[in-house]
Amino acid sequence: MNHVELTAGIAELSPLRYTPAGIPAINFILEHASEMLEAGVNRQVKLTIRAVAFGTLAEQAVKLPLSKSFRFTGFLINARTSKGVVFHLQALHPILQAEQVLNPI
Repeated sequence: MNHVELTAGIAELSPLRYTPAGIPAINFILEHASEMLEAGVNRQVKLTIRAVAFGTLAEQAVKLPLSKSFRFTGFLINARTSKGVVFHLQALHPILQAEQVLNPI
């Protein structure tokens, strides 16, 4: 199964664009920081990942504030234009104060 759920802040948000088929699209750079338990030891985890949203989600995302944390869900694919992966977003939810990750960016 390819299902990803990530709490992250929006580091960069590109302008809304349209695919050749006329579908709204928007690119993101997401940043995550937290502390995870691995092999019995706490580990600082930081990552940056490229993401994209299409359709209604893209139109809504254009109004999102930078650096605020959200819970993103979606799936990963290989990037067509370069090495690495792209997180294709299917949903995003604001994070309530009680749900904040240990070290949000």
